[in-house]
Amino acid sequence: MTLDRKGKALLVLALVTVVAMAFRVSWNALRDVARAIGADDTAATLYPVVVDGLMALALVATLVLVGPDRTFALRVLGTYTLASLVLNYVHGLVPGLHGDSVDWGRLADWDPANYALVLLATSLPVGAIYFGSDLVAKILDHRPAPAPEPMPEPAEPASVPVAGRSMPVPVEPATDVPVLGPWTPVAELTGGTGGTGTGTGPDLYIPAEQDGTGLGAEPTPEPPEPSVVPPVPDPGSGTTGSGSEVRDDTVFGRQVGEVRNWLREEPELTGTAIGTRLGTSDAYGRRVRRAALHTAGAAV
Repeated sequence: MTLDRKGKALLVLALVTVVAMAFRVSWNALRDVARAIGADDTAATLYPVVVDGLMALALVATLVLVGPDRTFALRVLGTYTLASLVLNYVHGLVPGLHGDSVDWGRLADWDPANYALVLLATSLPVGAIYFGSDLVAKILDHRPAPAPEPMPEPAEPASVPVAGRSMPVPVEPATDVPVLGPWTPVAELTGGTGGTGTGTGPDLYIPAEQDGTGLGAEPTPEPPEPSVVPPVPDPGSGTTGSGSEVRDDTVFGRQVGEVRNWLREEPELTGTAIGTRLGTSDAYGRRVRRAALHTAGAAV
């Protein structure tokens, strides 16, 4: 239970009241003991204030100090409380202390007890000076401990890549590439190297997907080709005519692969333009174009 400010004030007031009443009860006993050890009237009147006053000071120091200083204040409080209890007990056992019938310096009939009681009663004022000064110095030098700072929350550990484990690499979406639409295959010409005079006519009809109107263009009929196919020139060697059929097929297949790549980038490329790039006739260019389109359709 936590007391509020008003509750703490009432608690302190109750403590002061109890201490004051206890001080008044102990007053007569300590005053008579002081007279028995030779104190005059003024000293005997102040003697209870010295003893019980130091007890009150030690109580305050116990509430303020911490650690070893608090332990020291508790020891002082316990020692003076026990001494006051003994003197009050002697005052109750010796009726002569209540008046002037007791000899000066005589607190007990047994000499050792008398010597001890006189030593105790005379040492309390001197001890009050020493212990009281020490307790006041400790209270003035006391500094409250600073409030502990809140501990920061531990940060989450950063993820560390594990050695030997490859991190996923983001894959960019493939860009749109031109795709050849459906087409009608035309039988390859069996011979002839002659071509059109101008080479401007289309070789095949344009697929409907690639025509802007969506209707498609009608194929233009091919001019008749001669029945004799001349030898295919080899672009790499510069020789013509005398190579074997295997060599011709190899060159033709390589040229078909190149034209297929050209058509992927330029679908509108005509046979005339292909023949120009290959350094051959228009008819040969159309033949290679048809073969490239045919192989592209078969691959799809």
